[in-house]
This record gives sequence, C-alpha cells and structure tokens, in this order.
Amino acid sequence: MKYQTFLPLVTYADPNTDAVAANAAAVAASIGADLHALAISADIPDVSNALSKLLLNVPEMIREAEALSRKRGAHLLQVVKEQASTIGVNVTTNEIAAPIAMLGDVAATDARYYDLSLLGWEAGNATSRMTAEAVVFGSGRPTILLPELSRAASIDHIAIAWDGSRVAARAVADARPFLERAARITVFTVLDEKPLKEKDAGEQLVASLRQRGLPAEAVSINAEDCPIAETLQQHAIERGCKLLVMGGYGHTRIRDFVLGGATAGVLNDLLLPVLLSH
Repeated sequence: MKYQTFLPLVTYADPNTDAVAANAAAVAASIGADLHALAISADIPDVSNALSKLLLNVPEMIREAEALSRKRGAHLLQVVKEQASTIGVNVTTNEIAAPIAMLGDVAATDARYYDLSLLGWEAGNATSRMTAEAVVFGSGRPTILLPELSRAASIDHIAIAWDGSRVAARAVADARPFLERAARITVFTVLDEKPLKEKDAGEQLVASLRQRGLPAEAVSINAEDCPIAETLQQHAIERGCKLLVMGGYGHTRIRDFVLGGATAGVLNDLLLPVLLSH
C-alpha cells in the first residue's frame, strides 16, 4: 500500500510561499509517497451596505481579494506540479473555496483521508500558523511542518524528542516510514524540563528501536533555562538531524488552542522540519 501525503496550500490572507512546493515534494519522495495538493482559496461574504458600496465599493474589493486568492492558489499548484515532476513524485491537485473562518477546519477535515500532512510554515504568517494548529490537533493524522528557510533534504538522520508520554509514543509510531529509511536515529531526552516517570526512558526507546533493526542512540540533554523547543531544535541541528519527531501537546477551548511549551515554541520559531503528532 503506497503512502499518501497531503499538502494544503493557504492563499489568503497570508499565502504560502513557493518554497513549500519543493519541500513537500522532497519529503514525499523520501518515503516514496504520492502527493495530493489542495489550494484553499477565500470565499468572502458580501456584508456591505448601501453606504459602503457608495464610499468604498466593498463588493468590488471582495471580488478582487477572492480573485487574487484563486490566482495565488493556481500558481502554487503549478509550482507543486513542476517540483514533483522534477523528482518523480506522483502528484494530484485540487482547488476549493471556503469561508475565511473555516480555512483551517477545511484543511483538517481533508487531511483525515491521507497518511500524513505537509504544511508550509513562514515566520510571521498568521494564516499558516492557524492552519498548522487546526491540522495538528483536528485531523487525527501526523503533520510535518516545513520551514520556508530550511530546504528539505534527504531525511537520513532523525531526532526524536522522547519523554515516555502517550503523545511521544504516538509520534514515534507515526514516523515509522521515515525511521525505517533512516541511517541514524537520535533519541533526545531533556532531563531538567519536567519530572520524568522513567529516568531511563530514552534508553528504553533506543532498545525497542534496535530490536526492530533501527540504528538508534540515546542522548540526554539539559535545557538550562533555554526554551524547550529551542533546546530540542538546536541540538538536532548541531547533530545534523534532518527531521525532529515529537508529540503535539495541546487541546482546544472554544477554538482557542492551549498549547504545551514545546509545541508552542516550535510553532513560534520553526528551525527545521518537525513531525508533530497529537
């Protein structure tokens, strides 16, 4: 059974950049997966009145904004096709329009029909941040966040953020297609961030991975008052890891996301591709 990846592309108000196309295609290629790209354009309701039509011509502004959103989506889909074709990834594309408030929900709902979601992440892009949160916590599927400024390369060295928790275990299971192809796996356990139920949790996971024939090693690190997300990402980068696997901590409360420290830190400042699983 061939692995199926899903790439939702945001086009309004802050669209994804072209970088997401190459990164998503590279990740799909690394596990021999198909890529399904969906451009989500804005469907903006006309809430104008007679005065706004007279002074601002709101209906025309809405039509222009929607047209720009569709144009950006078509462009991104074309770039995805070109990038996928270059490296031999089978790709399908589609377009859909949705109300602005529902863009993230649409992405999360569609993501449930695929094995893995790939999301572009750009610093300061509120739309991609909102979409990422919706997909990570609402799709029930693992998600890889792809930073704009970090080109996805061969994922031969994988870092795992491990604390022995349920969500961390879920993330490791969801990362299996990447772990099975990795030349190296480094399991990071942060000792001074929170109490750990098992002091040798990292070594236990490494033993479990080695029993499956996977080349894993355990590394204990200290945050030393540095934000946990920065600590994990920096250690992963310093060791040459191409992907960080971690559990996504958080839940929703009346559409507001209450995030764990590491999850919030990654979403605030993404330094390398990160697989989040909730």
